[in-house]
Amino acid sequence: MSTPADSTPPQTAAYTPYPFDARAIAHRFRHSAIFGALDALEAGEAMRFVNDHDPIPLLHQMQQRYGDRIDVIYQQRSDGGPVVIDFVVTA
Repeated sequence: MSTPADSTPPQTAAYTPYPFDARAIAHRFRHSAIFGALDALEAGEAMRFVNDHDPIPLLHQMQQRYGDRIDVIYQQRSDGGPVVIDFVVTA
């Protein structure tokens, strides 16, 4: 899994991400719902994740669970607005 600091939006995405808005999911169910969605993706597929904050603890859990099999590509990362990240399955 690439590190957030190294991830930048691609010039032209080679994937069409499935939308996943975590803001609509109760906090206690979020991580399990996210992992369930990621587990359903196949290599080359992606999920566009939208959240109300930068999910640093989630990214650490994803690193432990998936290693380098998922790329993290920030599409939007600003104070006060939603955070948008593409999670792309590489293998």
